[in-house]
Amino acid sequence: MSQKIIDIRSRPSFLHDFYGARRGTPEFETAKWLNRRVGSLDDEHFARAHTLQGYLDEVRDAGIWRSVVIGRDTPAIQNTNDEIARITSPHAELVGAGSVDPQRLGSDAAIAEAERAIKTLGLRAINLEPGFGAPALHFDDPQYFPLYEALQDWDVPAFLMSGPTTPDLKFNDPAAVARVARAFPRLQIVVHHGFWPHVNEIIGVAFRYANVTIVPDMYIFLPGGNLYVEAANGFLRDQLAFGSSFPFRAIGQSVRDYQQLGFKDAVLESVLFENAYRLLSLAD
Repeated sequence: MSQKIIDIRSRPSFLHDFYGARRGTPEFETAKWLNRRVGSLDDEHFARAHTLQGYLDEVRDAGIWRSVVIGRDTPAIQNTNDEIARITSPHAELVGAGSVDPQRLGSDAAIAEAERAIKTLGLRAINLEPGFGAPALHFDDPQYFPLYEALQDWDVPAFLMSGPTTPDLKFNDPAAVARVARAFPRLQIVVHHGFWPHVNEIIGVAFRYANVTIVPDMYIFLPGGNLYVEAANGFLRDQLAFGSSFPFRAIGQSVRDYQQLGFKDAVLESVLFENAYRLLSLAD
């Protein structure tokens, strides 16, 4: 198996209080709680990444070839694309993914900012979180279609945030992604958190639409996560990618745990490296 590993979902804890940036805060305790829920052996491991150097040490010690740092643009959490670029561009191990909110910016401005993030700042994907918007929206809301079309034209992946932390679980709906995948067949759609607990449903979407890649990240270790592995050992080999979801799960532990989940050897290489390498158009 290739020794190269790409972590396609990571955030340094210093990026925001939500990630446990400061000891003694409710957010720090919540980050510890979530780490325990998803199986981290050390629920304060993320404190090492309160500095950029500490985060880099964490990435390097885990043997990660590239770590994708994902920005967010929601009413609750905003990381500017310039900030993500400043963090990632000086370091070969780090790859940046930008974020825009069409509700906040408006469609034209969101497209312009996404284009700047990709073509000027050198970020590799655009993260979108309609379910966390104000108001929350489904992934197939028409407000997002012009941006999806632009990303498709630029051959840039759309990272979509799903999962049970969506404020209203009705927006954690894989069927909406199926409609986007059908409308934009050349758009590479990467669904983070794997729509857990709707595991069967998102696997069904990915079965039908080859432009959908699933990143179960920390949720692969929860009940039902074995179905992601079963699917990857079959038809989903090229459509599942590794993410640690740091700071909510330790990077090195997640790599080791993924290696014990029962992936076939050739499939594990695709999951840990090849699929993300292709999606992000990376080079050695």
